[in-house]
Amino acid sequence: MTDRIYTAAVLVIGNEILSGRTQDTNLAYIAQGLAGVGVILKEARVIPDVCATIAATVNELRAQYDYVFTTGGIGPTHDDITAECVARAFGAKLVLNQEALKLFQAIFKPEELNEARLRMCHTPEGAALIANPVSRAPGFQMGNVFVMAGIPRVMQAMFDSVKPNLKGGPAVLSRTVACELPEGAIAKGLGDIQTRYADIDIGSYPMFRRGGGFAVNLVLRGRDPARLDAATQEVAEMVRSLGGNPTLE
Repeated sequence: MTDRIYTAAVLVIGNEILSGRTQDTNLAYIAQGLAGVGVILKEARVIPDVCATIAATVNELRAQYDYVFTTGGIGPTHDDITAECVARAFGAKLVLNQEALKLFQAIFKPEELNEARLRMCHTPEGAALIANPVSRAPGFQMGNVFVMAGIPRVMQAMFDSVKPNLKGGPAVLSRTVACELPEGAIAKGLGDIQTRYADIDIGSYPMFRRGGGFAVNLVLRGRDPARLDAATQEVAEMVRSLGGNPTLE
């Protein structure tokens, strides 16, 4: 374990996400997985299937963060262009990856290895494959960029295969204090606690209850269990002092 803070960004690629036709569920899975290995997710972007945009964004993010995870755009159709765009970002050739080809030759008969399927065997030259135990078509890693599928089940399997090899710091822990007080009543006290615990990330997330009225979840996140517990207790006590009934989760 180390005190070094490792950071990451997620790049969600696909016109279908931007159109609203498909809802992204991959971000939450990646964020939770990264927190468990002590990597802080600092940024997430959703961008279209435009090669210049993909390449430029990959280059921007990989220079800024320790890890970049992309989802979407590595299937067999004409709009699956992520692999060639990542190759462009790295100034590498897009080549038929022989290891990927062997995987497909073990799955498909020679006459079934059509142009569309072979498209999924192409990676930037020098890339390492990311295992896909679900549908076998692999993702790939190029430098600190991990290129994964957009289908949630497949993406999760790919991410789980690379997660054990990620370098990170202490796991990011979280605590939640739920109460039915309005945010306006707790804002000052919560801000005072945040000032005293600068190392703890404290967020306020209001909601509207089904039976009527507002409620709020106060979420605290940090790496030091003792500091996190102390801050959580202060938040709970603050809620009680304002006439609320805190519930710790």
